[in-house]
Amino acid sequence: MNPDPGFAGPVLLDVSDRVATVTLNRPEARNALSTEVLRRLPEVMREADRRDDVDVLILTGADPAFCAGLDLKELGSSGGNLRAGNADGSAPPPDQHGPFPMLQKPVIGAINGAAITGGFELALNCDFLVASERAFFGDTHTRVGVMPGWGLTVLLPQAIGVRRAKEMSFTGNFLDAHEAFQWGLVNHVVKHEELLPFCRGLARDIVGNDQRGVRQIRKTYDAVTSGTVGDGWDVERRDSRDWQRTAGFDSAEVERRRMAIVERGRSQT
Repeated sequence: MNPDPGFAGPVLLDVSDRVATVTLNRPEARNALSTEVLRRLPEVMREADRRDDVDVLILTGADPAFCAGLDLKELGSSGGNLRAGNADGSAPPPDQHGPFPMLQKPVIGAINGAAITGGFELALNCDFLVASERAFFGDTHTRVGVMPGWGLTVLLPQAIGVRRAKEMSFTGNFLDAHEAFQWGLVNHVVKHEELLPFCRGLARDIVGNDQRGVRQIRKTYDAVTSGTVGDGWDVERRDSRDWQRTAGFDSAEVERRRMAIVERGRSQT
């Protein structure tokens, strides 16, 4: 692996054998999405996608978590990371759709632990997912009192069906790796220590194909699935923006709920 010194700190980039591994690197905070992570992640993804020596991206987190979602400490103090992530309904950069810029190359999500709320949305925006046996998933937007803005209401029903998606969103309950496999959310569940080697094996299979064909069929998949949901992204962004305007964002209330969310999560995992 060849670390790129230009992309260190909270988001790491390593390139080897035409595969870029992007790692969320705030393990002490379970890779929660701070303002800095939300700024750096699109930059790193864009750089990896543009590199001539990269054909496939793998997105993962530094153990023990994939991503615990928005950093609730920051959200409960300033709320700056809510605005930084465009979850408040503000317009993203022209080349950004959801949490990532518009990419040409496939993205494999290597889910090594908790993927919660915004972290769950990061996972859903990958092309497909491989889960460690330690992985679990949850949509806790309703627990925190914020609306998704990265396509969860579009992408989750595509993955597991509308009724199961509604159950996850309405209850805020967690789904473990094997349940996620049964529901069709993840393609494979592997032993924790085999997660990245397994994903790199899949990446090598992709690298061995005609890359013009891979990128074109990926683009076609995106066009077809976006067409079937029509205005779904716009509806979610509108509702997210309206929620912030009418319900208001109360950082003190988010902070009050934070420990309750942590304790409830511990009781379910």
